[in-house]
Amino acid sequence: MYMEEKNQNRNQNPEQQQTPHKRRVRYKGTHPRRFEEKYKELNPEKYADTISKVIKKGGTPAGMHISICVNEILDFFDIQPGQQGLDATLGYGGHTSKMLEKLQGEGHIYGLDVDPIESAKTKKRLEDLGFGEDIMTVRQMNFADIDQIAEEAGPFDFILADLGVSSMQIDNPERGFSYKFDGPLDLRLNPQAGISAAERLKEVDREELAGMLVENSDEPYAEEIARCITGAVRRGEKVDTTTKVRELIEEALSFIPEKERKEAVKKACARTFQALRIDVNSEFEVLYAFLDKLPHVLAPGGRVAVLTFHSGEDRMVKKSFKQYRKAGLYSEISDDVIRPSAEECGRNSRARSTKLRWAVRAE
Repeated sequence: MYMEEKNQNRNQNPEQQQTPHKRRVRYKGTHPRRFEEKYKELNPEKYADTISKVIKKGGTPAGMHISICVNEILDFFDIQPGQQGLDATLGYGGHTSKMLEKLQGEGHIYGLDVDPIESAKTKKRLEDLGFGEDIMTVRQMNFADIDQIAEEAGPFDFILADLGVSSMQIDNPERGFSYKFDGPLDLRLNPQAGISAAERLKEVDREELAGMLVENSDEPYAEEIARCITGAVRRGEKVDTTTKVRELIEEALSFIPEKERKEAVKKACARTFQALRIDVNSEFEVLYAFLDKLPHVLAPGGRVAVLTFHSGEDRMVKKSFKQYRKAGLYSEISDDVIRPSAEECGRNSRARSTKLRWAVRAE
């Protein structure tokens, strides 16, 4: 009888046979390291308790971004129902969701982001929170083009620009933003446009790369690192992964005494990846265009807040605000940089390098 049933099952139409059960990727141990294995953190709606535990420990859950200086920004904007705002760098949408709450269903916010992957996720996330197209418009576009969105929407009462890279981009190895994870050396905010950092390294010489490292990240070992990387490319080695770049930096700094080398390599890696990212995405050029157009898209009395994460960005914002206050376009600017509180930095280590500056459009 058993053999008869077995033969019947064997002769079944393939479409009638059951599909083998595929097990979900689960945590390996209690603390998984690989981004794709953190299925609980990647599903915050389903595993809220896990998300809460990670945040309480001062970490950022995989695939999420914790917004910085939210209260300081909201206090400065003093958003009123019926106003119109712009989040020039939408990201995860944390700042935007809080600004939308302040509108109390009246008014509108436009959100811009050049990243097609994350902007689509954020649009859905905001819709799930109840912020539909009647009050929120998401556009995949570069914030250098704020004049284009202003032509359509009119002047803005408040504008926020949170510069840099979001945590969900940094933590995803497939995006290649961090030396801490092995992945393709990409670093593009929009992976569908331009060339990757790996392709960029094929076309730069030692002098240009050294200049890039100095200008974009104040790298003290720019010459040594540039010589090592361009030498590897010239020898025909593939410099197309984050790990390979880290290894070349370790090689370039091998002359540093061993007890100091680990920390020096860590800092040099962070600065090198920052410099490559700024170059690949033309971040300084984009920021310059944004700051140049900014006072012209603000309504009289309109307010702008900009969050920066390294000295190059902050210098540009500070210079632009001072220039346009002198020209009479801004009535007020922040004289001193605003830093996140010690408490916030304790909760979110990525807040430590943040600087906030603001300006008010003249009436």
